[in-house]
Amino acid sequence: MRTAFTEDQLNNPHLHAAESSLRRCVHCGLCTATCPTYVLLGDERDSPRGRIALIQNMLESGKAPTTETVRHIDQCLSCLGCRTACPSGVDYAALLDAGRGYIEKNYKRPLRERLFRKFVLRVLMHPFLFTVMTALGTHLSTIASRLPGRLGEMARKVPMKLRLRPEHKALLEPNEVVTQIALISGCVQSALAPAIDASARRVLARRKISAQPLARSGCCGSLAFHMGDTALAKKCARKTIEALERANNEKPIQTVLITATGCSAFLKEYANLFVGDSDWEDRAKTFAAKVHDFVELVEPCEEPAQKIALQDLSVAYHPPCSLQHVQNIQGQGEELLSSAGFKLVPFADTHMCCGSAGSYSVVHPEISDGLRASKLEAIKASGAKIIASGNVGCINHLSGHGAPPGVHIAELLDWADGGPKPANLTDE
Repeated sequence: MRTAFTEDQLNNPHLHAAESSLRRCVHCGLCTATCPTYVLLGDERDSPRGRIALIQNMLESGKAPTTETVRHIDQCLSCLGCRTACPSGVDYAALLDAGRGYIEKNYKRPLRERLFRKFVLRVLMHPFLFTVMTALGTHLSTIASRLPGRLGEMARKVPMKLRLRPEHKALLEPNEVVTQIALISGCVQSALAPAIDASARRVLARRKISAQPLARSGCCGSLAFHMGDTALAKKCARKTIEALERANNEKPIQTVLITATGCSAFLKEYANLFVGDSDWEDRAKTFAAKVHDFVELVEPCEEPAQKIALQDLSVAYHPPCSLQHVQNIQGQGEELLSSAGFKLVPFADTHMCCGSAGSYSVVHPEISDGLRASKLEAIKASGAKIIASGNVGCINHLSGHGAPPGVHIAELLDWADGGPKPANLTDE
């Protein structure tokens, strides 16, 4: 498609990347069938094709975007199922990033919305505060869930059963360390389900990989970035990069791991965050090249200790969008679970987003809940007894009354290897 950007506009590296993607788009519409918001809402403006047109008009005009334009761009989940489906190779992520960055600089949200978005980031990005708020929400769930508007929606998403500490605190260390990697604990997961990292470390240790926590790393910045706060995202990214550089000065580190797929996807994109920044772009590239997802590091166990006992446990594996569409990793999670002895059951539309999408479920609860209902309907139809995934956000979002228990893939593999039974399955 044609564009009409000025030479000055194209001097912006992010805008230049967006313009290149716009030229590839032929408006064929194949992306619409893979777009969760379009399938749910049926509005062309909530499809990738419609949003591309909105973003182009907004960026070319150089004017403040309308409230309507902002709303439709905000409602994008960033699942990137459209990018996987696109036959023309349109980098929708580059377009969306440029659009959201432009909105951040040129649109003033209503005061109530600004305060709410800051509150969400404040809570989600700080593990101690998230733990306190979650504990209060759990103990005062009846009262909190009756709060008006979005605060009530947030309270209703608080898990009824917290997993604040791993039941088995012992961490297995390999007898012979072949590889040592840096493990980033992140923010939400470290507060909501620290047992996941404990399981991951045991799984890796059995494969002669020692995963050691990366000191002073903190939140990766993905939550802030996808809410349009690029400045805060960069601040978090710089802190994480510096943490690895300090650790690397003491002992060379070739691999970085974070066990939430949404975070690992963002860490791999750090270089794009600092495009054109002479001080940080190369450092970000060096960091990003070392990032791996959990399923990329784990080899199937030859003889899982619990294999025979697990054969009757039917598992619906939900591959997070951040894994299959952003990192382009498909099939490895299923292979690991199958080799461990779990019975995988297929279900419809595994390529579609569940509606979690980081902070999306609390910022756009109605859309998120609609997508959750569709995903759970498909999973229940499969007869699965367990939902497995690689992203804590998806697991928590799909959990709740009437849903099969959700478990991280690391916890299931740890159990199969002879480790503890996942806490979410203790009542099963």
